[in-house]
Amino acid sequence: MEEKQKKYLIGDKFPEVEVKTTRGTVKLPDDYKGKWLILFSHPGDFTPVCTTEFYSFQKKYDEFRELNTELIGLSVDQVFAHLKWAEWIEENFDEEIEFPIIADDLGMLSQKLGLIHPKKGPSTVRAVYMIDPKGVIRAILYYPQELGRNMDEFIRMIKGFQAAEKEKAAIPANWPENELIGDEVIVPPASDVETAKKNMKEYKCFDWWLCHKKMK
Repeated sequence: MEEKQKKYLIGDKFPEVEVKTTRGTVKLPDDYKGKWLILFSHPGDFTPVCTTEFYSFQKKYDEFRELNTELIGLSVDQVFAHLKWAEWIEENFDEEIEFPIIADDLGMLSQKLGLIHPKKGPSTVRAVYMIDPKGVIRAILYYPQELGRNMDEFIRMIKGFQAAEKEKAAIPANWPENELIGDEVIVPPASDVETAKKNMKEYKCFDWWLCHKKMK
């Protein structure tokens, strides 16, 4: 019971769990070690918004893979429903769903991650967990049932995480099209006088605490 009530937060390790999927048994997060992973839950198979999302995720799948990122879906539907739904998408939209879909029909992983809304019945909510190559949760996003997700934003986020790590920097709003600094990144604010002076000489700065630089 205690494990089910645990709240997983950004910076926590994703829980180790074995799940049944449309592509066989998967061990999370171990099977994706060394890769970024986007785990996204959906309210149900054969529903309108979710169908448009799965089609969109698949259309962008090559872009995600180019960023060393894998996808995995999840709902409390049984694996047979997932398979039939994926088959329906391929037959009607000529797009094979290549990434696995978790069949969490007992709701164990969904309960563990807080994906069952107590006032919305037994279905899973529309949520996203972004997990880094070390199995650490880097972002958690929730959406209402009536609002579909934006795949381009997820691609932007993965690129932003990777740029932040490579440059040891922070990412501004609307990056890489920020209204103030374009596609540049933010230098971490100085924590002492000497570093502040050094940053002002080395980088472009609006002030000592807001400096930016081009990516290498």
